[in-house]
Amino acid sequence: MISPKMVAAHTASHSSASAEWIICLDKRPSERSGEDVDIIFARLKDVKAFEKFHPNLLQQICLCGFYENLEKGITLYRQGDIGTSWYAVLSGSLDVKVSETANHQDAVTICTLGIGTAFGESILDNTPRHATIVTREYSELLRIEQREFKSLWEKYRQFMAGLLAPPYGVMETGPSSDRSTSKNLNKVPSEKILRAGKILRNSILSRAPHMIRDRKYHLKTYRQCCMGTELVDWLMQQSPCVHSRTQAVGMWQVLLEEGVLNHVDQEHNFQDKYLFYRFLDDEQEDAPLPTEEEKKESDEELQDTLLLLSQIGPDAHMRMILRKPPGQRTVDDLEIIYEELLHIKALSHLSTTVKRELAGVLIFESHAKAGTVLFNQGEEGTSWYIILKGSVNVVIYGKGVVCTLHEGDDFGKLALVNDAPRAASIVLREDNCHFLRVDKEDFNRILRDVEANTVRLKEHEQDVLVLEKIPTSSRMSNHGSTPSHYKYTVMSGTPEKILEHFLETMRLDSNFIESDPALDDFVLMHCVFIPNSQLCPLLMAQYPFTATASQGSEQEKLDYALNNKRRVIRLVLQWASVYGDHLQEEDASVAFLEEFYVSVSDDSRVIPALKEQLPELEKIVKQNSEEAKSAQKKHKVLLRQFSIGDERLQKRQSIKSNDEILFKVYCADHTYSTIRVPVSASVREVISAVTDKLGSGDDLILVHLSSAGDKAVLKPNDISVFSTLSINGRLFVCPRDQFDSLTPLPEQEGPSTGSIGTFELMSSKDLAYQMTIHDWELFNCVHEHELIYHTFGRHNFKKTTANLDLFLRRFNELQLWVVTEICLCSQLSKRVQLLKKFIKIAAHCKEYKNLNSFFAIIMGLSNPAVSRLSQTWEKLPSKFKKFYAEFESLMDPSRNHRAYRLTVAKLDPPIIPFMPLLIKDMTFTHEGNKTFIDSLVNFEKMRMIANTVRIVRYCRSQPFNPDASVAIKNHQEVRSYVRQLNVIDNQRTLSQLSHRLEPRRA
Repeated sequence: MISPKMVAAHTASHSSASAEWIICLDKRPSERSGEDVDIIFARLKDVKAFEKFHPNLLQQICLCGFYENLEKGITLYRQGDIGTSWYAVLSGSLDVKVSETANHQDAVTICTLGIGTAFGESILDNTPRHATIVTREYSELLRIEQREFKSLWEKYRQFMAGLLAPPYGVMETGPSSDRSTSKNLNKVPSEKILRAGKILRNSILSRAPHMIRDRKYHLKTYRQCCMGTELVDWLMQQSPCVHSRTQAVGMWQVLLEEGVLNHVDQEHNFQDKYLFYRFLDDEQEDAPLPTEEEKKESDEELQDTLLLLSQIGPDAHMRMILRKPPGQRTVDDLEIIYEELLHIKALSHLSTTVKRELAGVLIFESHAKAGTVLFNQGEEGTSWYIILKGSVNVVIYGKGVVCTLHEGDDFGKLALVNDAPRAASIVLREDNCHFLRVDKEDFNRILRDVEANTVRLKEHEQDVLVLEKIPTSSRMSNHGSTPSHYKYTVMSGTPEKILEHFLETMRLDSNFIESDPALDDFVLMHCVFIPNSQLCPLLMAQYPFTATASQGSEQEKLDYALNNKRRVIRLVLQWASVYGDHLQEEDASVAFLEEFYVSVSDDSRVIPALKEQLPELEKIVKQNSEEAKSAQKKHKVLLRQFSIGDERLQKRQSIKSNDEILFKVYCADHTYSTIRVPVSASVREVISAVTDKLGSGDDLILVHLSSAGDKAVLKPNDISVFSTLSINGRLFVCPRDQFDSLTPLPEQEGPSTGSIGTFELMSSKDLAYQMTIHDWELFNCVHEHELIYHTFGRHNFKKTTANLDLFLRRFNELQLWVVTEICLCSQLSKRVQLLKKFIKIAAHCKEYKNLNSFFAIIMGLSNPAVSRLSQTWEKLPSKFKKFYAEFESLMDPSRNHRAYRLTVAKLDPPIIPFMPLLIKDMTFTHEGNKTFIDSLVNFEKMRMIANTVRIVRYCRSQPFNPDASVAIKNHQEVRSYVRQLNVIDNQRTLSQLSHRLEPRRA
C-alpha cells in the first residue's frame, strides 16, 4: 500500500526501485545536494513512521538514511546479534520471531511489523537484538547506521524521546485510564479546545444571549445553562460546514469530553435533547460577560473554530458511541461503528457479519500515560485489542522491546484463540492511546455464532458451497414478501455452485424492479474466478432446464422449468448490461448471445410467457452483433491519444482492448519508429512490431524512460503499457547492452516558460468548468471492469485499463501543472496571484463536485517545491490562507480519509470522485483478503470490492448537466487550454526552480 499523498503516482508502471527519491538515497550522504534532500523529504514526510517527527529531525534523516529493498523470506538480523542499524518500514511487512532457546528453529512469530513501524532502537546501548526479523513479503526499508542514529539521538533527544521505545523493562501502570464503560474523561482541557469553548460562549452571548440563562426543571433551578437541542440548532445556523444534527452533536461532544462544556448532572454523552449543559466559564458565580473587543474577536474566529470542531467532532462522536454499554447502542450507532470497522486493516479479512457483530460488542478503552501496562506476559488472555490511536511496545521478559505496533494494528487475539497465556507484555509507547477492545466471552460467542449459522454443501466429502444465515433487514421482513426473518448469503464456493445458487434463489416477482445486490456482485466480479469463455457454456447448459422433480402435477413441473428459464434470461440480460459494448471484444460472447437468443426465441413459440423478455434480449443481440461486425471491418485508430496532439480536443470515446494505436517507440540515438498495434498489445508484441520496422531484433528490450532519466525494463507479458507511462515518459527499445546509455529526449523536459500570460486572463470559474467537462468525459469512459482488472492485475485478464489509466494520469497532470506554473513564475507578486488563482479554481471544482481535480490542485499546492516558498505564502491574503487551510483539512488522511468520506457522503450525483482513494480502498480489500479459501472462491471478498465499484456507478448515476451561466459563453480557448497542459514531471527540476526563486535561508 502506498501513502495517501503518493497514491496517485501509481499510474506509472515502472517499479518503485527506479523512483527518483531512491536514487537520491542511494548516493553517499556527503554527495547529497539540497535538491536531493528536498526530494527525499517530499517522500518521507508522508510515511507513517515519520509523521510525528519534527521537520528538522526529518531533514537530518534525509541526509543520513539509506534505502534497502528485500525479497520475501530474507532474514534481516537474528535474535542475539549485536545491532548495527535502525530501520523504518516504507512498504511490505516483516515477521518478528522470538525463541526461548538458542535454536532459531524454535522461534515463534509473535507479531508482524507493517508500513510505518520502526525498530532497532537497541543500537543506542549495544544490547543484543531481542528477536529475529524476517521479511513476510517484498519490503522497502529506510536504514540509519548506528553512529548517525546515536548522533541524531544526542542532538534531537527532546523530539525523539516520545517517538522511540522507552528504556527496556521500564513499565509503570499509569494512573488514568478509561476501561470498559467507565467515564473518566479528560478534565484538563487543551488550550485549543479551551479557546474554542470561549469563542462559542462569547458568540452565543453576542448573537443569541437568551440561550444562556437560569432554567427550572422539577422545582430545581439550574444556573446559566443552555439546552442540548438549542445548542445543536444554533450550531447548524452558523456555518455551512455543519451538515447534520449528528455532526453538531459530535462537535459539542468534543467540548464535553474536555470539560469545557458540562452536563448539569455530569452525564458524559452530549444529547440532542431537552437536557441542560453549562460552559466552564459559567460554573463560577457571576461569570463576566464578554467585552465588545472579545465579542469582535470571537466573531472573527468563529468560522475557524467551527472548522476545527467539525474535523475532530466525528472522532469524539465515535468515542461517545463506543463508551455506551453495548445494550444501549441504537441502530444508527451500530451503523456508524460498522462504517469505522470497514477501514481498520486488522479487520479487513473478516466477513461483513462478523464486523456487524463486533459493532455491537466493541468497547472503547483509553490510557493517558506512556509506560502504562495493558497486560503482562504470562497472564490469562481476556481481551483482544485494536489500536485506534497511538502505539504500543511488545515487551518480552529478558529481551525487552521486540517490536512496536501502531494505529490499525491488533494484538492479544492469539491468547484467546489458543486459550493460552499472554506471550508478551504490552506497554503504551506514547501518551493518550485509544483502543477498541473485544472481551473473551464476546469473542468466543461471535465465533460460535458464525459457525452455528454456517451451512456447508458438500460433494464427495468436499465443501462446494458455504452459506451464512443472516437476519433480513427489518424493512424486508415487515414487507411481508419473505416468509422467513433470515436469508442465506454466499461466503465461498466453486464458481459453478455459486452460479447455481443465484439462479435458484433469484426473485421473479414483477414488482421487484431493482436487481439483487448479490446477483450484481456475481455479474460484476465473475471475471476474477470464471471468465466469459467458461461462464457462457455454463449459462447455455443451465437454460434448457427440464423438470426433474418427482412430485407435483405436470403443470407445476412446467411452471418450475419455465421459472428456471426466466431466471437464466434475467441473468444474461444483467450480464450483458454490465459489460455493455465491451462484449464486442469477445467473439465467443457475441456467438453465445446469438445462440441464446435463438433458443429463447424458439421456446417462446411453445411457451408464450417467455415473450415478454424477448424484445430486450433481441435489442442487446442486435447491438452487439451489428456493432461487432462493423468493428471488425474498421478498427478505430487512436492517433497518439495518450500523448500530445489535437485529438485531445475531440470528444472522448471509450477505448477498447482491440482498438489500435499509432505510437512512437524511440531508439538510443533518439530516432523513432511509429508502430500500429492493438491498445492491449503485450510488450513482446510491441518489440515484435518494432523489430519488423527496424529489420533486426537481437535480444531487444522495451524500456520506460522518464524525464528524470529513471529507466525501467518492461516485462514481456506486461500489456497495454502505452497508457501507463509517466506524464512526459517515453518508450525506448534497445539491445540489453545499450540500456545504460539511454538518455531522455529534450522534449521530455517540459516547458521552460509558464503559461500564466494565457490563463491569467481566463476566469477561474470558466477554467474549473472546462476542467470538469473534460474530467467527466474521461471518468465516464472508465468501464466498471477496468477497476477490477487494475486491482487484480490486468495481465491476468489480457484486457486494457487505458480509460482508467488516462483518468488517473489526469490527476497527476493537474497536480504537476500547478507546481510547474508556480515554479516557472519568477515575479513574486505574480506567484501570489497564481496561488490565489489556483485556490479559486479548486473552490469552483469543489462547487462542481469535481473532487478529483479539487484534490489534484490542493496536492499540487502542498508539493514541497511550492510549500517551501515562504515569501510567496506570506504575502497571500489571510482570506485565501483560510480557504486553503479548509481545503487541506479535507485531504487529511487520518482515520482513512474520514474528512473526505464525510464530505462526499453528503453529495448527490453527478460526482467526479477522488479516484486514487477508491483505487486504494480496492487494493486494501484485495491485499487483506485471499481470493480463494481452501480452493473455493472467497465471495465475501468479491462482495466488498463490488461495493466500491458501485460507488463509481452511483457517482455516474445522473448525467453531468452543463452550467447554464457558463455554458452559453464561447469557451474554445479555455477548453483548448485545459486539455493541452504542458508540465514538468521531474521533481528534481521543480525543486531546483523553486530554490532559484527563493534560495534556502541561512
